[in-house]
Amino acid sequence: MSTLLTGLGVDRPVLAAPMAGGPSTPALVTAAARAGGLGFLAGGYKSAQALAGQIHTVEAEGVPFGVNLFARNPTPVSPEAYRAYARLLQAEADRHGLTLSGTGPLEDDDGWADKLTLLTEHPVPWVSFTFGVPDAEDVARLRRAGSTVLQCVTGPEEARHAAEAGVDALIVQAPDAGGHSATLTPARPLAQIALPDLVGAVRRAVALPVVATGGIATCADVVAALRAGAQAVMVGTVLLRTDESGASAPHKAALADPAFDSTVVTRAFTGRPARALRNRFTDRYSAHAPVGYPALHHLTGPLRKAATAAGDTGSVHLWAGTGFRAAGTGPVAAALERLTSGL
Repeated sequence: MSTLLTGLGVDRPVLAAPMAGGPSTPALVTAAARAGGLGFLAGGYKSAQALAGQIHTVEAEGVPFGVNLFARNPTPVSPEAYRAYARLLQAEADRHGLTLSGTGPLEDDDGWADKLTLLTEHPVPWVSFTFGVPDAEDVARLRRAGSTVLQCVTGPEEARHAAEAGVDALIVQAPDAGGHSATLTPARPLAQIALPDLVGAVRRAVALPVVATGGIATCADVVAALRAGAQAVMVGTVLLRTDESGASAPHKAALADPAFDSTVVTRAFTGRPARALRNRFTDRYSAHAPVGYPALHHLTGPLRKAATAAGDTGSVHLWAGTGFRAAGTGPVAAALERLTSGL
């Protein structure tokens, strides 16, 4: 077992990724730990108070776990581009009886200060960041509180930036990952590189422990990442259909529906690149969506919520990595066993 995981009672080098918006429930995080792995609560899209409640729930189970936060790295959109996209989407919203906000973009930092204060005053074993790299002082505060700090990166340059901020380890994310890319430069196209090659490139750039993630669907994928030098892997998509997942019923069904046969990277739903099952919405709007997070996330939020409630998978953000066909039903423990059966 790697030095990164030593002392946390982790027997399997497979971590459950933080999946914001519902999938990463306390039950999923707890189940991952009890299966010998470790899970991360997703701090994104919830208040500090709600996050504190989930932390309390997992702590009561007596298992190790981590918390992920969206670090500040705004990508503002111009009011003109925002309103143009809102007008374009209104025809889509009409199908669900909604009027989208075209008055101006809503920008926020996802309650950054309150959540950081929560985790420094109520420390958890692991804290990870995505979207941005925190200031070195913020990293130092968390480490002084007793947390191991990890930063999600998508390439060597970002890895060096994270190392300079003083993090303990890196989560190296390949472009095959489902959901949002962790890229620090969302306006640039994602570099196409296989996960083992990316792990190797990052390890040559910095001397920090690495957790590998992005497109991992089989034990062979786990083995390849570990052989490339990762001390552990992190999986998300393969857990979406498990018993403990909080993913919506339409999302779970779409992952197994033959009608959805591929994934695409799109800004159409949130203004930030994210990999999802290809559907009618991605086909119609990907080419028109401006860069603009979180403004576009807030713009399309009511539409995505209504579409999910109606089971309209043509308009839903069906986040999925390239290995989505390996997402099976049953308990989290069984999924982790499948991923490590050949180790």
